[in-house]
Amino acid sequence: MIICAVLATSALLISSSNAAINSALVGTWSSKSAKVMTGPGFYNPVNDSFIEPSHAGISYSFTADGFYESAYYRAVSNPTSPNCPKAILQFQHGTFTENANGSLTLNPIAVDGRQQLSDPCKNSKNSEYSRYHQPELMMKYEAKIDDYKKINRLDLYQFDGTPIQPLYQAYNPPMMLPTVTMNPTDKADAAKETGAKVKRGEGLAESLLEPLNKDAKHIKRHVSGTMDVNSPSGMANSVWWAGVGMTLLGGAAYLL
Repeated sequence: MIICAVLATSALLISSSNAAINSALVGTWSSKSAKVMTGPGFYNPVNDSFIEPSHAGISYSFTADGFYESAYYRAVSNPTSPNCPKAILQFQHGTFTENANGSLTLNPIAVDGRQQLSDPCKNSKNSEYSRYHQPELMMKYEAKIDDYKKINRLDLYQFDGTPIQPLYQAYNPPMMLPTVTMNPTDKADAAKETGAKVKRGEGLAESLLEPLNKDAKHIKRHVSGTMDVNSPSGMANSVWWAGVGMTLLGGAAYLL
């Protein structure tokens, strides 16, 4: 009797973990500017670098088998020092779970997340480039047809119920980078980060034996797996801040 109860409980847990993903959630979704998209046009895992979009925005992609990717580009104005706007680029990917209460739990691969922060008042020449790991909980989501645009729209609500700006479907199937651990620091990390979940694609391993960024010139690797990132050139920073300035001016013009 006890064995039967255990088996029944196990079957229930497996059934819950393998519950079908809502097909309305599947695809690549982007904010109003439609300039920020997940996939190779935002983050290059081989060069281990970002490709700066022309406008700020966010993008999420979800697959039918439980994988996701996110891309954020924020231009943050500074009211006290208008000449010192900050810019943040963030990339994450991993797995997600659609919970019984309608919430979404996003679990990123820790070693693959990246963030680039530029602050001209703090450091006028260089940007801060680092690993980034931030699990997310979306309290709920709504997938519907937008009343005005007449296209698929996704509304995501953060853990506290705060809505994220509306997202509109750009691609289905979604446009994403590989769902495996792309830049493991070592084999142990790769196994730990990817877990036992089967990845998409025939013959695709759970993780790469070598990191995609192994030949990136701006990264120096240590035995411990940490990385040093050389700062970009002054010319690159000039182009970066010109883009940030245009983004902020465009946002101000839109509000007027």
